[in-house]
Amino acid sequence: MAILVNKDTRVVFQGITGATGAFHARGCNAYGTNVVCGVTPGRGGEEFDLGPRPARPGEKPGDGPGVKVPVFNTVRDAVTKAGANASCIFVPPPGAADAIIEAFDAGIELVICITEGVPVMDMIKVRRVLEQRRAEGQKVRLVGPNCPGVITPGQCKIGIMPGHIHLPGNIGVVSRSGTLTYEAVGQLTRMGIGQSTCVGIGGDPVNGTDFIDVLELFAKDDETKGIILIGEIGGGAEERAAEWIKANLKKPVAAFIAGATAPPGKRMGHAGAIISGGKGTAEAKFKALEAAGVKISRSPATMAETLASML
Repeated sequence: MAILVNKDTRVVFQGITGATGAFHARGCNAYGTNVVCGVTPGRGGEEFDLGPRPARPGEKPGDGPGVKVPVFNTVRDAVTKAGANASCIFVPPPGAADAIIEAFDAGIELVICITEGVPVMDMIKVRRVLEQRRAEGQKVRLVGPNCPGVITPGQCKIGIMPGHIHLPGNIGVVSRSGTLTYEAVGQLTRMGIGQSTCVGIGGDPVNGTDFIDVLELFAKDDETKGIILIGEIGGGAEERAAEWIKANLKKPVAAFIAGATAPPGKRMGHAGAIISGGKGTAEAKFKALEAAGVKISRSPATMAETLASML
């Protein structure tokens, strides 16, 4: 099993004709993701060349026929005409919030926004719309913005992560940091430990999915046997996750918090990584997680080793 995405997920790329969207749409197709179409307003009716599909048994990489998918003007067309049920957004920051809400309106169940630099006020609007839709009973989830995406190794990659470092298995990874996600995955794979699903929730102060949302999914997934949680200084997401873990989760969890040496009051990297009023420090997060039974890795070099010691 896996969470959020699998081999049956049908993906639309919003912003597929832009340079970055095109590059990563082709990368996801090459990994084996079922990319069914793209959306760029004003470019409807065109076809987009995704490049060769993944090689099948007996074929060399690149031997497979090229895959071409339709480009639509709207996400609603992507849903009704191509059966898309997940979206990957590469729309520039000024239009990203509207792109997210358009995906909600079209009935997309999983929206993954990779775009970095989305204005906070725009994301507050998106959160209000998301909460309203859920209150009305719509099945919808937003991951991001400013995130690497989601991957279920061997089945589906939606985002910008390097697919080749992943190995199918039973360890879940959830992280506020994209590059540290790759580091944890690389360590696990070198140890021969595969991953069930890896979720980058992003480091912005207002996003669509938090640690608890993903931990709940991992808790219900019988194939996920352990979890690596990667946090950062700033905010209270890790402390809230620690409370939830203590009350609800029986699976082993290892954690690393980035930014332990950051000066108080200085923003480090992500917009959400700022210590304010003495709260959100790495030590406060370590303390809360340790109290919940989480094993702490004090170095990013030992994340997988720390989890392995609990299995």
